[in-house]
Amino acid sequence: MSESNAVIFGCSGLSLSADEKAFFRETRPWGFILFARNIESLAQVRNLTDSLRESVGRPDAPVLIDQEGGRVQRLKPPLAPQYPSGADLGAIYRSDRKAGLRAAWLLSRLHAFDLLPLGITVNCLPVLDVPAPGGHEVIGSRAYGDDPAIVADMGKAACDGLKAGGMLPVVKHIPGHGRAGADTHYELPTVGTSRADLSERDFAPFKSLAGQAMAMSAHVVFSAIDPENPATTSRTVIDSVIRDEIGFDGLLMSDDVSMNALSGDFVQRAGAIVGAGCDVVLHCNGNPDEMRRVASVVPALTGDSLRRAEAVMTAFGQPDESDEAELRKEFEGFMALS
Repeated sequence: MSESNAVIFGCSGLSLSADEKAFFRETRPWGFILFARNIESLAQVRNLTDSLRESVGRPDAPVLIDQEGGRVQRLKPPLAPQYPSGADLGAIYRSDRKAGLRAAWLLSRLHAFDLLPLGITVNCLPVLDVPAPGGHEVIGSRAYGDDPAIVADMGKAACDGLKAGGMLPVVKHIPGHGRAGADTHYELPTVGTSRADLSERDFAPFKSLAGQAMAMSAHVVFSAIDPENPATTSRTVIDSVIRDEIGFDGLLMSDDVSMNALSGDFVQRAGAIVGAGCDVVLHCNGNPDEMRRVASVVPALTGDSLRRAEAVMTAFGQPDESDEAELRKEFEGFMALS
């Protein structure tokens, strides 16, 4: 892998401006992420992902998206079906475990049919957060349910479906966002639960899927572990919980550095994320001034972070031989029964 910097950037619109192309050429982000503002037509998205990769001279540069289904779905009808939420799939599981797992696998495999031809290679799912009483609805129906064992089981099926389609998943939001009483887009939540209870419930799905190639951090303070810093900027949480207890040795990216849960300017935020041990800083909104500030402090990928990034690139497989029409028909059958 040619030298890249420890950052994933969004872009502002439907195509790259000359300034964006020059900026990406200069700053060499490891990957990119798309949002609804970047999506108008299938051909346009494919042209955009080609342009992003061309700007960094890496035809395999990862391009990410959040395509969960439910209320977090960037590619919408008519470009892709409106898919059910994690909670909808979890309801199937609670009636019939085998059917729930098959539905979770099928949805991810269908995401791959939708996304891979557009040049999108990474889908930021599954949501492994376990909602708890008092938790904010920012997770809510995105979760498979409130039982850690079900969340882990469904999460693995979702990961397997993406990988069967030639894509890779990102488990989120490690080490767990389900108890957070606030939306981290707007404010910083503090969770006062004991470490023992967190270990038993919140961390459990991430332990079960610790072998996945990528994870996204939670902008949540766990006061029993580090009362000062959210997980994203906490060396203690990243070292003692994410890397040690959970056992995750994949590429750890921050949740969006633009979210108001984080404090300080963008230089301080990005520096704190890297300093705490996240491998990659995620910046989503395409704001050029913010991106320049982030780019000024993110380092080149080296050491363990480079090793993890290279492991991601070798983890991509070829899509299986599944018949898309058959799988869509099967999935629609599950949803008609739910």
